[in-house]
Amino acid sequence: MKLKLSISTCPNDTFMFDALLHGRIDTEGLEFDLKMADIEQLNIAANGPEAPDISKLSYAAYPAVRERYYILQSGSALGRGNGPLFIGREPLDPAQLANATVAVPGLQTTANRLLTILYPWITRHEALLFSDIAPAVVRGDYPAGVLIHEGRFTYRAQGLHLIADLGLEWERRSGLPLPLGAIVVSRTLPDETQRTIDRVLHRSIAYAMSHPEASYDFVRRHAQELSDTVIRSHIELFVNEYSLALGDEGRQAVRTLLGFDDNDNIFVA
Repeated sequence: MKLKLSISTCPNDTFMFDALLHGRIDTEGLEFDLKMADIEQLNIAANGPEAPDISKLSYAAYPAVRERYYILQSGSALGRGNGPLFIGREPLDPAQLANATVAVPGLQTTANRLLTILYPWITRHEALLFSDIAPAVVRGDYPAGVLIHEGRFTYRAQGLHLIADLGLEWERRSGLPLPLGAIVVSRTLPDETQRTIDRVLHRSIAYAMSHPEASYDFVRRHAQELSDTVIRSHIELFVNEYSLALGDEGRQAVRTLLGFDDNDNIFVA
């Protein structure tokens, strides 16, 4: 069976999916037609007429597509100390930004949802490609922005200042790890196919963790602007035990962020 798969170009995605895509593990007869895009493009496509069978998705975008997709137990970017960073051109307090326009990496991203939850008085959010936010703040186009992916490792070198670590603030208030990105699967696929996808992705991630050098070329090819140090730091931060399996705590964190309860049928069984 050939399935349409959409993921981002970020090192955590390419690291997790390398073995699955390049014949390093048993895929149990599954084949994949790969498309890669920015996370906000993936969020939009998942709700479009040509939605893929399997996709990376911001957790904040999931409620809009819950009738189309289940969340896989494997593949999530979820954890502690890995949340988006709220940064400014100058040292600022969030209270100073009530009337400002803040750059965010997409209106459907978890980063934007967190900014809304934590600082509801900041109401003017403008979406930019995630990699364009830091340069835009440096130029003075915006007084502040929210950084995801590799931006959290490089902003200080650009002369920017940390306003708040949104992930740590979420953890302080909720006591739970922060759900950032999910891998979702179409509800129209047979139940056993959904479970096979979950099983194969778990196997792919486990292989990547045990053989980190195997995925190097694939990861590097799609992260050409990043140093090896930043790539390694990115993978170490975003690929963890929750990526292998959400577990009870991971599922509770997802429900809490999105406002679902235990009776909501949102995960692959």
